[in-house]
Amino acid sequence: MSKILVTGGTGYIGSHTVVELQNKGHEVIIVDNLSNSQIDVLDNIFSISGVKPEFEQFDLFDREKTLDFFRRHNEIDAIIHFAAYKAVGESVENPLMYYHNNIFSLVNILTGMIENKIDTIVFSSSCTVYGQPDELPVDENAPIKKAMSPYGNTKQISEEIITDTLHSSKLKAILLRYFNPIGAHESAKIGELPLGIPNNLVPFITQTVIGIREQLKVFGDDYKTPDGTPIRDYIHVVDLAKAHVIAVDRMLEHKNKKNLEIFNLGTGNGYSVLEVINSFEKVTGEKLNYKIVDRRPGDVTEVWADTKFANDELGWKAEKGIDEMNLSAWKWELALDAKKKTK
Repeated sequence: MSKILVTGGTGYIGSHTVVELQNKGHEVIIVDNLSNSQIDVLDNIFSISGVKPEFEQFDLFDREKTLDFFRRHNEIDAIIHFAAYKAVGESVENPLMYYHNNIFSLVNILTGMIENKIDTIVFSSSCTVYGQPDELPVDENAPIKKAMSPYGNTKQISEEIITDTLHSSKLKAILLRYFNPIGAHESAKIGELPLGIPNNLVPFITQTVIGIREQLKVFGDDYKTPDGTPIRDYIHVVDLAKAHVIAVDRMLEHKNKKNLEIFNLGTGNGYSVLEVINSFEKVTGEKLNYKIVDRRPGDVTEVWADTKFANDELGWKAEKGIDEMNLSAWKWELALDAKKKTK
């Protein structure tokens, strides 16, 4: 059994990955500052897996606290690094916050790894590193174009930092560039729970239908797509979480073929904003109050993944479709609402 540090492990993707790691028998320790998550996620993880992960709360951009953590936990075998600010629109409005948090945190983690001889990291990257691709679907060899947002740029810079660090150390890394995670665990005990106004489409849909938000804004209907709205590759969060476990096991079992490997994680299918809305209304029987507004800065027109390399090399494939993703997200929202009413 290996001990895995999951940064941002009480967050959306992190919490689902913790569960999948525990299901495979790994011991997990979480570091999270709880800036966009809640402490009771730990209890919810325990209620699913039967194991409550070890937890410490602090900011990873705090160098002294981060290096002290590594000195106290030098038995860690590998790291899965999720902790980062992640909203495109917010990054456009407050770029310095994104650069400070996302870049400094990674530098501190890599420093701690080298000082304590931890050699394995899986990095949570993003399809935003491709910008607006010249060809679709986009594969791992597509050129890294100028980022469309500060958030996307932090992912590009982070990939460069990891690559440069590998050249001067014994570290090995897998960069997972994933597309748009949605949905929730089948138990409806963990899911996407943004603090404040959601920046992502599906939680805004579910919060609008449940009555928390008055109306969903669809940003633009004049894109060069069949229905005028942007197209994305949506992937179920549990499918995504399982890929992280496969990636970390690949390196721990010395099955990686290079010290740096990169994989796209998506379904290989693109859905427009309106197609996601139509799917949600179909599987839930609910009607969504939405209106078309102007485009949002930082959004690309369309992007979806070529997943062949991840499918072939990792032996991983996304299994859940858009209807199942939407339905699980709605069940999660209903569970949150029921919990709120019992308080």
